[in-house]
Amino acid sequence: MKLWRWLALAALPILLIGGLFFAVIASDDDEDQPASAITADAMNLSAEVYKHKLTVEKYCKEFGISDQVMVILAIMQVESGGKGGDVMQASESLGLPVNTLDTEASIKQGVKYFASLLKSMKAAGVDLNTAIQSYNYGGGFIDYVAKHGKKYTLALATAFAKEKSGGKKVTYTNAVAKDGWRYAYGNMYYVSVISQYLVTGGAKFDDKTVQAIMDEALKYQGTRYVFGGSTPTTGFDCSGLTSWCYGKAGIKLPRTAQAQYDATAHLNIKDTKPGDLVFFHSTYDTADYVTHVGIYVGGMKMYNAGDPLGYADLNSSYWQAHLIGAGRVKK
Repeated sequence: MKLWRWLALAALPILLIGGLFFAVIASDDDEDQPASAITADAMNLSAEVYKHKLTVEKYCKEFGISDQVMVILAIMQVESGGKGGDVMQASESLGLPVNTLDTEASIKQGVKYFASLLKSMKAAGVDLNTAIQSYNYGGGFIDYVAKHGKKYTLALATAFAKEKSGGKKVTYTNAVAKDGWRYAYGNMYYVSVISQYLVTGGAKFDDKTVQAIMDEALKYQGTRYVFGGSTPTTGFDCSGLTSWCYGKAGIKLPRTAQAQYDATAHLNIKDTKPGDLVFFHSTYDTADYVTHVGIYVGGMKMYNAGDPLGYADLNSSYWQAHLIGAGRVKK
């Protein structure tokens, strides 16, 4: 976390601002999405991050934000992957060089800072996404959102970064960045990136077949994407993952995303149920129209062979721009 983000904390009592929901707003066209809260009870976390859960719970309780444990863990995942000493990238909040704090001190300081953002959030009546983005941008972003509708949108995060960077752009290859760049100030996609580590509905399914599919899929959570991979030995690409996991549940799927799309009954995304497949176009250059596939898990979330393998939010600008619809295995 950059020093300017933490210096902005000193202005928080004056700014009196923050955030209330965690549904990612992906583009100008997405700004009217309902502000429904996410229950973060299933995580795409690395083992390195998850091992700090008890310490996070301890300090969340101390600073009165016990309901934000999962969000803190997601922030840790993005900031450090749970690796190194300063896992929350919190050293600069104390005027120290980067990575000065040890692990527990970093967690304590990071939780304390986020708690202060939440306090300002409640005072200003803005949303939780704003507070999350402010962990990256600093408290000034809370004031900015408070003056522009009191609701986080990617458009506001982008405008803020553009203003602060003077319009300078840098390459950014994360899948949430639809054009492969971001402004050179913080990360305007921070909320979208954090949301990839949170999923609604938990990891349990009523349908035994769906449960079997996901039990297999979750064995490979956090592993790298491998183009052409279709087994645990080779690693997985998108359709390799789905064909393998569905196969383990007794369902034979064709090998490619296009062939899987052709073999399923097509559905509107609104009618999708956990265990259905979700399909996307134009995610890379190929002759096929369908280029990516994931497993729908509920709550507009999918589990897919991203990089790394794990959960993704279908409301994000990237996936919305490429979404075709859903497919159900024909019986």
